[in-house]
Amino acid sequence: MKSDSKARYGTISRLFHWVIALLVLWQAMKIFDRINDGEHWVGQVLVPWHISIGVLILLLMVLRIVWALRNRGNRPSAPPALLGFLAKAGHLTMYVLLVLLPVTGISFMIGEGYGLTVFGMELLARGKEIPWLAAIGALHSPIALLLLATVAGHILMGFWHHFVRKDGLLRRML
Repeated sequence: MKSDSKARYGTISRLFHWVIALLVLWQAMKIFDRINDGEHWVGQVLVPWHISIGVLILLLMVLRIVWALRNRGNRPSAPPALLGFLAKAGHLTMYVLLVLLPVTGISFMIGEGYGLTVFGMELLARGKEIPWLAAIGALHSPIALLLLATVAGHILMGFWHHFVRKDGLLRRML
């Protein structure tokens, strides 16, 4: 198992990146729940796991942040000047959104009185509505759209580095 280095990300960093990327892609399938009131295979097979996967993403993001902070001296350096600043700002934005998204989702569930069940385990029973928590939960969809735009930018910049700059950046995460 390779550790992070100045040349490339290690096994654990890459595992966090790609597992979370796949889980976010799964979560994005929730959009299909809006088509025909979820009466199709995506709405019936993938969407029921939305809350559980969201909580899993939150847990993985906390671990990922701890891992990144512990390894910050061993990670590939960002490009200099403005490009480096934008790269760091983009990654920080994604990290914040990937924490806020499940937090607002949980806030919605609890605030609306639905309780919280994760992978079949009831963590919080149904209860009274909590309007202020539901109001925080109402930010879930706008944050999801912002994350979608940020992820699209992240992917585009990865391709730009690979195909235009040809600087090997994409290979560090593969």
